Amino acid sequence: MNYDVIVIGGGPSGLMAAIGAAEEGGKVLLLDKGDKLGRKLAISGGGRCNVTNRLPVDEIVKHIPGNGRFLYSAFSIFNNEDIISFFEKLGVHLKEEDHGRMFPVSDKAQSVVDALLRRLKELQVDIRINTPVQTVQYENGQTAAVILQTGEVIPVKHVVIAVGGKSVPHTGSTGDGYAWAEAAGHTITELFPTEVPITSNEPFIQDRSLQGLSLRNVALSVVDPKGKLVKTHVMDMIFTHFGISGPAALRCSQYVVKTMKKFQTKTVMMRIDALPEEKEEPLFQRIIQQIKNEPKKGIKNVLKGHVPERYLLFLLEKNNIDPAHAAGQLSAESIRSIIKDLKGFSFTVNGTQSLEKAFVTGGGVSVKEISPKEMASKLMNGLYFCGEILDIHGYTGGYNITAALVTGRIAGTSAARYAK
Repeated sequence: MNYDVIVIGGGPSGLMAAIGAAEEGGKVLLLDKGDKLGRKLAISGGGRCNVTNRLPVDEIVKHIPGNGRFLYSAFSIFNNEDIISFFEKLGVHLKEEDHGRMFPVSDKAQSVVDALLRRLKELQVDIRINTPVQTVQYENGQTAAVILQTGEVIPVKHVVIAVGGKSVPHTGSTGDGYAWAEAAGHTITELFPTEVPITSNEPFIQDRSLQGLSLRNVALSVVDPKGKLVKTHVMDMIFTHFGISGPAALRCSQYVVKTMKKFQTKTVMMRIDALPEEKEEPLFQRIIQQIKNEPKKGIKNVLKGHVPERYLLFLLEKNNIDPAHAAGQLSAESIRSIIKDLKGFSFTVNGTQSLEKAFVTGGGVSVKEISPKEMASKLMNGLYFCGEILDIHGYTGGYNITAALVTGRIAGTSAARYAK
């Protein structure tokens, strides 16, 4: 069988690339080494699949700190609104939740996967699962063939590499594509974990005194060794037995990695402002006034309701203050020290969990070597990249999947157009 386009990888970007290429009239073969397609899609968004985000394009780019600006050209061809109408046409009705996140009305990721598989079938895309690729062959500056691990050679002049990065390896993303890209002359920028829990050796983490405690809408910051704020995210977080996790921590994780690398340190400071809506001085004055009104009230009861009780007791203990101590008998310094911690409790972290445990891979095929309107290699004719293998990474919230679907769509349609 002669194929116009071969797509390697059956994740979000690969499925979209195969559909795009077939809709453009190409004869397409989709190869995946796993036993079923769309495995990462099926577990995304906690099994509900956050297919895209409805925020304006500028906002989406801001939420893709890893080379989001590279996607402006792609978004001018196919964007988040196009993703929404694409799925609606396939019969997957979507609903909008907080922060613009779009989910299937069914709340089932499988309905998204099933719709894509139905579309591949309608378009008569040939699919081969359990088919690992050995390498992509190039001859005289042109893609020439895909060689399978069995030794089978499939001649083809247009190949889309959509094999993902190195995170969530049980879904098949084990970094296979980097070697194929390097063989074509591409640069692979340094890989690092993003959207990953943060680790710490602080005694309160080691003794698990805060394990399982969630803080809502706090400002979590990464602070460099010079005391300068690197990045702050206002979201929820949770203390774990190894450090911190939850949306705020996941978003800060890449800045922990980058700051440690930049300053060549083994630890970095983080800070929690548990009351980001309040300014420190007015809060202090208000508490002082409250104490004046009820001097016999225990300090714990005066401060009750500002933060979860477990966190409050932890901060009181840190400042050697007995929770039952009559507030009126405490010095202004003691009150100030506890307010300071409520507004900026600092602790050290020593890195993040491994790339394999990350939701997203940072780094990958350098976007400087990719044509942004076609996702085509600037170094090898007939070679295209899409999805997480590219050096593009966003926060969780539908941003990575948007980048994957958009780059996949464009890589597939471009490949088929040139093949025709």
